[in-house]
Amino acid sequence: MQRKSVEEQEFEEKVVSINRVAKVVKGGKNFRFAVLVVVGNKNGKVGVGTGKAQEIPEAIRKGIEDAKKNLIEVPLVNGTVPHESLGVFGAGKVLIKPAVEGTGVIAGGPVRAVMELAGVKNVVSKSLGSANSRNMINATMEALKQMKKVEEVAKLRDKTVEELLG
Repeated sequence: MQRKSVEEQEFEEKVVSINRVAKVVKGGKNFRFAVLVVVGNKNGKVGVGTGKAQEIPEAIRKGIEDAKKNLIEVPLVNGTVPHESLGVFGAGKVLIKPAVEGTGVIAGGPVRAVMELAGVKNVVSKSLGSANSRNMINATMEALKQMKKVEEVAKLRDKTVEELLG
């Protein structure tokens, strides 16, 4: 099996938020757009990025570039996450729980974007604390970074998978 580089892989992108920011200068106000973008291949890779520019399409392009630089690998087990995880970023907390087949993605807006683009098909999540989309997405990424497969935990503890699962 040949491994493709990051550029060759087919990534989907989703714009989570577009924010118009103003800088007040001598001649009036300068408007710019700050964009939060999530990219993923729906097969365990997902990344988040931000872009800022005077035009929205340029800001989105910058956000996608940034997101591709910050990709993480999400361990998937039968279309769901391997275990429960709580991600914290600033005042945002996101609780992610595995779910049985047929549950679907039960998550709020920004968290849903990350989960769908990561390729998670069944998951239950709850956003606690901040409703700020940037904090929620970063908390979700922290929770996903904590995920480990059974094989990894077994290797860390020098045990077999059967010993861990009982």
